[in-house]
Amino acid sequence: MAIFDSLGISGSGLMTHRKWLDAVSDNISNINTVRRTNEDAFQERFIVAQSVDYGSGGGGVRVARTEFGTGEGRMVHEPDHPLADAEGYVKYPDVDLGDQMTQLMMAQRGYQANLAVVERATSMYQAALQLGKG
Repeated sequence: MAIFDSLGISGSGLMTHRKWLDAVSDNISNINTVRRTNEDAFQERFIVAQSVDYGSGGGGVRVARTEFGTGEGRMVHEPDHPLADAEGYVKYPDVDLGDQMTQLMMAQRGYQANLAVVERATSMYQAALQLGKG
């Protein structure tokens, strides 16, 4: 394990958690997006992470892929809505706010943990440089 591997590993964690936060915030911001009944509803995004060189001590993590939810959504009777069909229905996405808030907290905690590692590693490297001066 090289001296700066901790920065690379934590940096990859920061990037992955940032993408997770982006996906969750996009899902939450579109929770009330209305579509016509003949259109697909907003599809929530899911980030799938994958370890890189697991067990080697120098791999990190990356986003393996982005998956999307179904476009089925849920039908809501709102006859006064401008997008309502002849029977008065519109389509909302099938996004669970409670689940998204849980995902948001997990992604935020992971981001904070990786950021703390970067900050501590940086201060350790700076302290080591100061030892070399004296």
